[in-house]
Amino acid sequence: MAQSQFSFDIVSRVNQQEVRNAVDQAQKELMNRWDLKGTNSEIEFEKDQITLTGGDEMKLGMVRDILFSKLIKRGIDARQIDYGKEEPATGMSLRQKVNFKHGIEQEMGKQISKSIRDSGIKVNAQIQGDELRVSGKSKDDLQKAMALVKAMDLAVPVEFTNYR
Repeated sequence: MAQSQFSFDIVSRVNQQEVRNAVDQAQKELMNRWDLKGTNSEIEFEKDQITLTGGDEMKLGMVRDILFSKLIKRGIDARQIDYGKEEPATGMSLRQKVNFKHGIEQEMGKQISKSIRDSGIKVNAQIQGDELRVSGKSKDDLQKAMALVKAMDLAVPVEFTNYR
């Protein structure tokens, strides 16, 4: 029996396992860097937030660069990384929080939905919380909608899941 309606979801999420692996690699490199030994520089990972600590602004920048390079190598998109402001920590050191952007914001969801509607592709896009559900009668139309969204210049990377 053929399905009369096909759909997929447009989501934006971070692979937490890859973040954990990147943090582990960055911590190992931090321990082996001779220019950062004994400088109270560290990387801490709790749930989905990372805390960077550096002895001064320059060392905090080095720690940030180490983490950033490892995140990029593990496939985390730079548009998903959100650096907090630098704040004083114990002693003379500085601390900075790193968060990751999850989900598609309401305004961006409206923009994507409007672009899909304006394209003339015979699909329906609905905002469902922090993701979009695109449905249509033809798989070809859904693939055209995917290509359209991929071609858009969005502030966050998107993935297509739940294709059925």
